Amino acid sequence: MASINRLIAMLESLEDDLVVCMRCGMCQSVCPLYRETRLETDVARGKLAILDGLRNALFEKADGVAKRLQRCLLCGACQAQCPSGVKSVEIFLKARAIISEYQGLPPVKRFILRKILAVPERFHRVMNFLAHCQKLVFKDTNSLSGTSCARIPVPLLGKRHITPLAKKPFHERVPSMYRQSSEGPTVAIFIGCLIDRVFPSVGEAVLKILSKVGAGIYLPGGQLCCGIPALSAGDWATFRNLVRKNAEVFSGEKFDVLVTACATCTAVIKEVWPVMMDDEPPAVFGKIRKISERTVDITEFMIKYGLVEKGKKLSGHLKVTYHDPCHLRKSLGIWKEPRAILDSLDRYTFVEMADADACCGLGGNFGLEHEDLSEGIGLKKAQSVIDTGVDVVATTCPACMIQLSDMLSKLGSGKPVKHVVELYVDGL
Repeated sequence: MASINRLIAMLESLEDDLVVCMRCGMCQSVCPLYRETRLETDVARGKLAILDGLRNALFEKADGVAKRLQRCLLCGACQAQCPSGVKSVEIFLKARAIISEYQGLPPVKRFILRKILAVPERFHRVMNFLAHCQKLVFKDTNSLSGTSCARIPVPLLGKRHITPLAKKPFHERVPSMYRQSSEGPTVAIFIGCLIDRVFPSVGEAVLKILSKVGAGIYLPGGQLCCGIPALSAGDWATFRNLVRKNAEVFSGEKFDVLVTACATCTAVIKEVWPVMMDDEPPAVFGKIRKISERTVDITEFMIKYGLVEKGKKLSGHLKVTYHDPCHLRKSLGIWKEPRAILDSLDRYTFVEMADADACCGLGGNFGLEHEDLSEGIGLKKAQSVIDTGVDVVATTCPACMIQLSDMLSKLGSGKPVKHVVELYVDGL
């Protein structure tokens, strides 16, 4: 009953927004899922209408509503373009959590999220085991883009080309450290799961960049996932537990700014943590708010501290394009900074792709649970990359890197996918 009352209270507080949404429909023009399916129930307006109906039916059809809510990339396109300022992503995240609390999580999800993801020692042991066993399950198919495919059927991953786990993650390559500097700011680094386990070279590039500006470094051990996999699955309890623990890890006055090289982590820490944790005790919420306010994307940091040379340069002999991660451009409005960095690199000539800010289609859990839809959206993005004729595609989100590598492999393209900071440090 408490779950029902919370959802009803949330929807009643949004009564005016719901009325406006029913008359608008602007979200249809920007929703990547709606472009693929043309189903009203897959767009924000349709989902809000279903939620309103669920309120009136007092959870008689909660299962169907939950399935519709999960058919969402949480890309934020609808929220970014909403003329009425409706916080649709926030509504959907809260609704998923409330309905999941009412129904209960599926046993497999509950085990993975609460027994593995939320326990760092266990998570690292499992990932280390998988990293050493992956050659038994996957075979290399595209050494240039770094993807593999299954030797044996892997139902969970379907037809995906897999970006292999690193045998030695970032947290084992680089020990925890705290060193102050008189030259520049002391910078905390939030690594994120994918950089730690799949793309440690991105983390190492961040360290080189911080050293270049003479920054102090605060790299604490015990970091956990930012929590978005749990929250998007509706596991509010695990999300809150992860945020509290991360807040303890990064509490205190040991750093001036916190940087991440993961667009999703940046958006979650800056926007989702304060909204979803605002009912915490003042002492706890104060820590969360301070961390949120100090968090910046690595490309923002690079521009602010003068790491990008302005002015004309010779055209590079290689061509590079850029894919805008949804969480960076749509949620945080960051899109000029990574382009400025790429445009400053002597080795590269920057080429803008068509629909650079279109979602790549991964959406975390969405890519696993709705593989065909994810692939349909992703292949369009990969074709946009190929049409540019570039040598390499860059982005600032590790999850997007995985999806782009997968989709390019499916189209038979060997174009490498790199993080912007990797290309930057290659020229140092």
